[in-house]
Amino acid sequence: MDDRRAAAGPARFLSPFACATVARDNPDTGGAAMAKAGGLVFAPSSNPTGIVLMALAMFFFASADTIAKFMTAGYHPMQIVGIRQLGLFVGALVYLSIKGLSKLRSRRPGLQFLRGVCATLSAALFVIALSFIPLTDAASIAFAAPFFVPILGYLLLGEPVGVRRWAAIVVGFIGTLIIIRPGFESFHPAYFLVVLAAFLFAARQVISRILGATEPTATTVLFTALTSVALLALVQPFVWRPVAAGDVWLFVLYAAAAGLGEFLVIKALEIAEAVVVAPLQYTMIFWTTGFSFFVFDAMPDTVTFAGAAIIIASGIYSLYREHLAHQRAVGPRGVDSK
Repeated sequence: MDDRRAAAGPARFLSPFACATVARDNPDTGGAAMAKAGGLVFAPSSNPTGIVLMALAMFFFASADTIAKFMTAGYHPMQIVGIRQLGLFVGALVYLSIKGLSKLRSRRPGLQFLRGVCATLSAALFVIALSFIPLTDAASIAFAAPFFVPILGYLLLGEPVGVRRWAAIVVGFIGTLIIIRPGFESFHPAYFLVVLAAFLFAARQVISRILGATEPTATTVLFTALTSVALLALVQPFVWRPVAAGDVWLFVLYAAAAGLGEFLVIKALEIAEAVVVAPLQYTMIFWTTGFSFFVFDAMPDTVTFAGAAIIIASGIYSLYREHLAHQRAVGPRGVDSK
C-alpha cells in the first residue's frame, strides 16, 4: 500500500454537492417547522444539534473522498464508484424487502431514469478526476454545483433569479476559474471533469424538484440506486480487477463513510434550519486540506485558497439572498431579495 500512496500524488474528494443543493431546495426546512427524526420530535432549538451533524457529515464526506483518491492508484475509477454504488444497492434491496415492491411505483419512470443517469455520471466523472488532480482543488471546484442550480431552475423551470444572485453566481465561477487556471502549467483537463460533474449533480437536483411534486423521496432514491448499479455493471467486465484482501476494509470504510455522510446531511436538514447548517458544508475544505497533507503530502497553494475563498463567500451570500427571498414569499413582512 505504501507504493500506492506515493503514486497517488496530491489529493481530492467525492460527494457533498448534495449538501448545498439540498439546502437550496429547502431553504427553511427543519427546525422552523419541527420535524421527526429517528422517532423524536425536534424543535427550532435543535439548530445546535443540526450544526454538529452537518459538521460530522463533512468529515465523513472528506474521508470517503480521500479513500477514493487513494484507491485510484490501484483500481479503475469506475470500479471504485461501482463498489460504492453496490453498497447503496444492497441498502435499497433491504428497504424493498421491508417495505415491498410498491415503493418502486413511479408516475414518471423516464424522469427517474434520467436522474439516475445524471447521478451516476456525476459520481463517475468526479472519481475519474480524482486520479489526476489534487483533492482540495477538486473539493473546492465541486462547490460550484450550487451555482448551476439557479441557472437550470431559471432556464428549465422559469424560477426567478435576482440581479444580486446572478452577480454571486458570476463571482463564484470566477473563483472556480482561479483554481483551474486554464493556460497555466498547473492546468489539467481533469479540472473540467469536476465542473461537468458539478453540472450533472445540479441537473439531478433540478430533476428532484420536478419529481418532488408527485414522487415520494424513497421511490426516487430507490430508482437512482437501481439505475446507477445497472449502468455501472455494464462497464465492470472491462475495468474490474480482483480486490486485494488488504483493500477490502478500505472499500468498506469508503462506502460506510459516504453513506454516513448522506444520512447525517438528511438528519441535519430535518431537525435544523437549512440556512443555519448549510454553510457548514464549507468546513469540508479544512478536512480535505488536512487529509491532503497527511495522506498525500500535498498542500494547496495560495491561488487555490484564494479561489476557494471566493467560491465560499459567493455561495454563502447566494444562500443568504435565497433565504431572504423565501422569507419574503412566506413571511408577514417582505424583504426585497432581488
